[in-house]
Amino acid sequence: MTQPYMSSAEIRQAFLDYFARNGHEVVPSSPLVPENDPTLLFVNAGMVQFKEVFLGRETRPYSRAVSCQRCVRAGGKHNDLENVG
Repeated sequence: MTQPYMSSAEIRQAFLDYFARNGHEVVPSSPLVPENDPTLLFVNAGMVQFKEVFLGRETRPYSRAVSCQRCVRAGGKHNDLENVG
């Protein structure tokens, strides 16, 4: 019997596969607790693996990338945790 719903892992993989088919480099998720970066306590957005590129300290051999980043959702000024579950 066919499963009517995709698992979260299948959804993530379908997302990555779509962009990979369209010319994006698949970049691994950064660790939830960043290594070797004293400016970050934890990852709360999906761009940590590109931080050095944005700061101009590193270049990459690709110009388009896709990632499915683990992150922590925490309260703050724009707390929407009640809305997202």
